[in-house]
Amino acid sequence: MSAAIGERIVAEVSSWIGVTVHPHRFGGVELRVGRSQPAHLPGERIASLPFPVRVREWLVAEGKAQRHHILPDSGWVSVPIRGAADVARVIDLFRLNYDRCF
Repeated sequence: MSAAIGERIVAEVSSWIGVTVHPHRFGGVELRVGRSQPAHLPGERIASLPFPVRVREWLVAEGKAQRHHILPDSGWVSVPIRGAADVARVIDLFRLNYDRCF
């Protein structure tokens, strides 16, 4: 993933009311709404988002996300970012999680 793709995702999501950008303790950036962390970009090729397990199950069943690469039994999902075509899909999932925070 080029830096421009990650920058596009962060620029869009951080433009939403109440979203702030912070360094993540394991690398990359996290996007927060208040104290909630609705998204984490741990690197250049993946996005991580926390959901309730039932939502995670639905997202995985629909092919919108994968079980989290480190925490597969949690509500977290991983979303591969292979190129510019994945930006809208990733932002849509960030929006779904953002809307849950309000």
